Amino acid sequence: MPTSVQRTSGADSAVGRLVREWRTARGLSQLALAADAGFSSRHISFIETGRTQPSRQSLLALADALEIPLRERNRLLEVGGYAKAFRETPLVADEMTHIRSVLQFVLDRHLPHAALVLDRHSNCLMGNRASGRLLAQLAAPALITRGTNMLRAIFHPDGVRRWIVNWDEVGPYLLGRAEREFGDATDPVGAQLLAELRAHAGLPDPKSRPDARLRASDVLLPIHLRRAELELRLFTTIMTFGTPQDVTLQEMRLETFFPADQQSERRWIELGFGDPIVT
Repeated sequence: MPTSVQRTSGADSAVGRLVREWRTARGLSQLALAADAGFSSRHISFIETGRTQPSRQSLLALADALEIPLRERNRLLEVGGYAKAFRETPLVADEMTHIRSVLQFVLDRHLPHAALVLDRHSNCLMGNRASGRLLAQLAAPALITRGTNMLRAIFHPDGVRRWIVNWDEVGPYLLGRAEREFGDATDPVGAQLLAELRAHAGLPDPKSRPDARLRASDVLLPIHLRRAELELRLFTTIMTFGTPQDVTLQEMRLETFFPADQQSERRWIELGFGDPIVT
């Protein structure tokens, strides 16, 4: 069993508070967490109250039991006085060449339909031809830049939201997801983006929004688009990597779009969004 150092002071500790916050967020009692991590409930109590300084191995065991994301596991270790355990490699790094090739293969094979690779803040890291052409039809040019932030491109008054017929359904869902993902005070970039999304007019009041938590039926999010002669009914789904040991890979998402009916399928092909670009 991982070792820990006993303290004489009963003062609460930063690492103990983090463990307690994650345990509470997961809806676990000290006894349940102790059983999952292989500790005694007394030991968990001592860690949370600061009477015990947990070892690095103890923190990793607790993080495993609590299913804490890799970025937050690194933070837990640092607060506990230890070095990070998981690296964060930029997608453009040489070490990620194979990953980029695999992602490009997936994006290309998804043609003629749209697909994107997004980072933790919904910045576009990669995309296929169809995604770029569709976005160009729906968002103002000023919103489309290198590494376009897709949430900003959707929520901005000059963005995609203008053409989403079922915005009352899509808007609350996307905002609810952003609130869950960016609500952490330790993520200033996410907090700033969330504040920007909330500031845009026309969004439902949080108190009146329906529960936007992901349910089994929400795996496929329906989106109805209409702009002049362009009308499409699509659904989108988000996929993540299985069990990566790199922060970047764990936070990366592959978002794919599919026509929701035969009419949209035919219209998509007519528009030629997935055709080769002629220069």
